[in-house]
Amino acid sequence: MIANYPQLLRSKILPRVQSPGQYTGGELNMTVKDPANMAGRFCLCFPDTYAIGMSCHGIQVLYHVMNQMDDFYCERAFAPMRDMEALLRQEGLPLGSLETSTPLAEFDAVGFSLQHELGYSNVLTMLDLGGIPLHGEQRKDSDPLVLAGGPCVQNPEPMADFIDAFILGDGEESLPEVNREWVAMKKSGLSRAEKLEHLARRFPWLYVPSCYATREENGLWIPYPKHAGIPEKITQAVVMKLDDYPLPDRPVVPNVEAVQDRIAIEIMRGCPWSCRFCQSNPIRRPVRSRKVETVLNNAIEAVKNTGYSEISLLSLSTSDYPWFGELMGKLREVMDCQNVSLSVPSLRVNEHLAQVGEALSTERHSGLTLAPEAALDDMRAVIGKRVTNDDLMAGCRIAFENGFQRVKLYCMFGLPGERQKDIDGMVELADAIGRLGKDVTGRFPTVVVSASNLVPKPQTPLQWCAMAPREYLLSAQRYLKRRRLPKSIQIKYHFVEGSLLEGVFCRGDRRVGAVIERAWRDGARFDSWSDQFFPDRWWAAFEACGVDPEPYLHRAYSPEMRLPWSLIEIRQGVDYLEREYRDAMRLVAEMGGSTTFTPIPTPEPPRWRKERS
Repeated sequence: MIANYPQLLRSKILPRVQSPGQYTGGELNMTVKDPANMAGRFCLCFPDTYAIGMSCHGIQVLYHVMNQMDDFYCERAFAPMRDMEALLRQEGLPLGSLETSTPLAEFDAVGFSLQHELGYSNVLTMLDLGGIPLHGEQRKDSDPLVLAGGPCVQNPEPMADFIDAFILGDGEESLPEVNREWVAMKKSGLSRAEKLEHLARRFPWLYVPSCYATREENGLWIPYPKHAGIPEKITQAVVMKLDDYPLPDRPVVPNVEAVQDRIAIEIMRGCPWSCRFCQSNPIRRPVRSRKVETVLNNAIEAVKNTGYSEISLLSLSTSDYPWFGELMGKLREVMDCQNVSLSVPSLRVNEHLAQVGEALSTERHSGLTLAPEAALDDMRAVIGKRVTNDDLMAGCRIAFENGFQRVKLYCMFGLPGERQKDIDGMVELADAIGRLGKDVTGRFPTVVVSASNLVPKPQTPLQWCAMAPREYLLSAQRYLKRRRLPKSIQIKYHFVEGSLLEGVFCRGDRRVGAVIERAWRDGARFDSWSDQFFPDRWWAAFEACGVDPEPYLHRAYSPEMRLPWSLIEIRQGVDYLEREYRDAMRLVAEMGGSTTFTPIPTPEPPRWRKERS
């Protein structure tokens, strides 16, 4: 460790950067241990800013779980912003942990939480600044084990050059086990390669890329085991009883304002529904719930230990929690007297929606967020979204009757079989909800449609579908932008170039790693931020590396083909995905849709707009 590193950081760096509080540590409820008394040290890394990383519930949970181990110290590091990175390089200082300012290279292991594909360039920044060689094959015995987990590892191949081992599935049991095993091998005399091979054989939910060679099949690089005994399939780690792993009752309170600045409590993992576009559903099976008393006690302790005045109940479909009414009633009884409000994201229109309206404070929570994904019932049947427009209107009526004045709808462009009337339907559905709100409350509510672009993700029934081309997605956006909308309706669009890059990263093979490194060396950072994302830099990197992104995006696959992520297995199995895919394609044919995408003609602008121009 560099002598006087904390002092150098505070004297030379922090006075010159934006929001220095994100780099200091020392927060309320931060874990403090003596590193000298620990058998092992692990650094939990999040490849985005502190404000975003500290809003990630999984980071708080894993930090708590790892620090429950008496002989391990878990610390944290986040991606430095551009000004901080530049100054660290200028002063020759490494990226260190918040807790002890220890450079990443001095930990036994570091682990990255990969929540979004567009954070990949930041992983390379953190490795490089932390003093860890970028490529796994370049690391020595003294270098830390580099782990990764999170939803993005369902196709690990694009990051396989940089990560030593990927943990699939739940981390509460798997992360401590891998760390213990790695530290136990310190004095084994085994080489780094032998240690990694031991891990690959030892844990069925751990993918170690160095133990797999690739060969080309149907234009794709497919990984296969190098040696006998290396698993041909990687399974998902599953924690069957959530209550066996208590939630953090003393969560770390950020020094600076976080994106989600509240207590988060996961009440259920998995989802009882089967939306065909959703990756979280198949990779988080089976559905598991925490007991009401567990949630209630955790909420009481977390409020007492943090001072927060808001609790968010987390789940893929929170209102499907089996004891929803009982939980909301008990939480409100305890929290109302403390002026602590409740928020419930991930709502599904069902019989519990009325209870949500009664339990939430409409003074602070005037918005209802719903995810119909498509505007018409037959298209929702294709994607497995079992909710109708009648259900949506009934649910919105309940919300308006309980004081809500804002509705946000999540919809998607580029669904298989999509027709022009599906695009028109987004506006028509929003308009119908607005008129309903006027009938119920006497004034028009604000209705916001957030229109994203479908990326057919690995481990979903739509993984064999092609992604809609750039020209189609842009034409769909232009088409809606030319529609004359009521003032109470807003439509927000996702950046098409970002969705395309996300598609390459989640559907690509090991060749994409060279592109990620090239773009990073050319300055790519924080690509999930619209003001930091420069798509031309990425497309130039693809060209420079001789990698064509188009086949990854716009090629439809056959279920008989092996794909770069075929060695990763979900709990329900690939046969389930294939059945769901074939059912979706049957429904597309029945409704007269097509899986090819023809750009939508742009209509003439309204007359008033012509005159103004």
